[in-house]
Amino acid sequence: MTTSYLTIARDAEAEIEIKHSRFLCTLQRVQTEEAARALVARLRKEHWDARHHCSAFVLGPDAMLQRSSDDGEPAGTAGAPMLEVLRGAEVSDVVAVVTRWFGGTLLGAGGLVRAYGDAVRAGLDATGTVRRSLVRELALVVGHADAGRVEGDLRSRGVSVLDVEYGEQVRLLLGVAPSGEAGVREAVAALTSGTGVLEPAGERWVDGV
Repeated sequence: MTTSYLTIARDAEAEIEIKHSRFLCTLQRVQTEEAARALVARLRKEHWDARHHCSAFVLGPDAMLQRSSDDGEPAGTAGAPMLEVLRGAEVSDVVAVVTRWFGGTLLGAGGLVRAYGDAVRAGLDATGTVRRSLVRELALVVGHADAGRVEGDLRSRGVSVLDVEYGEQVRLLLGVAPSGEAGVREAVAALTSGTGVLEPAGERWVDGV
């Protein structure tokens, strides 16, 4: 089972120009095929004067869903090289759309492959990457007098505090990698003199853990 993967750190755009043709790469984090196709549709409408809106996307923690489109360019010269760049960067949950304004000079098949690939590389340089990890959610209830101290100490130990709820008592929602759960339980026991009890609360994907 996949417990971590890379994705883009932020949505971004990057533009390159080759023989007067402009290639605008738009990269966006998405989690569904519908969201990926919605971006293509939006850019097609926004950049209505462009000749092509080629796309590639990789979805899922295991990168199982992969699609690409040449959108009128010669077969295999746009979507496939774009997808290959995403695969090479080992990113998932991302869609790349390269919008091309034709500059009047034919680039040839090899030139198109390089141009579309380079556009996505430029886009990835602009987005950066971040690792997403599957963490277990553990709930910890403590008194108001101890909440600040316990939260601060856990954060200093690198424990991800996903949420804090204030009521009669304070509920801390912690995100813990499966391999680190035993250590967090020991830390909580020490910080609360054995009174704090961690209760399972689910799982979620979290950036940067």
